[in-house]
Amino acid sequence: MLLIWGTRRYVYQLLMAMLVCNSCRNPAAHSLRKFTTKFTFFFIPLFPISTKHALQCTFCGAESWLDKEQAQQLIDQQAVAQQATAQAQPQLPVNQPHQH
Repeated sequence: MLLIWGTRRYVYQLLMAMLVCNSCRNPAAHSLRKFTTKFTFFFIPLFPISTKHALQCTFCGAESWLDKEQAQQLIDQQAVAQQATAQAQPQLPVNQPHQH
């Protein structure tokens, strides 16, 4: 009987954030990515065996690894910043159809 098993890596981009890079010291967009390695059986992914988070500078390419708590903290900070920005912007009036 032939059994085919192995692993496969999946990459998910969680967010893009404007941060100051620790490596090049430039303010640039940073990509927060989640890497999940899953056990496969007959090429079917069954369950995750490893999950890691990385933050990469789009200016210089420097990458730093984060633990799950640091990644979640960054996601939460960006969500709060986006809510504050959305509330500070004036709402445009909705155009009503003209009646003749």
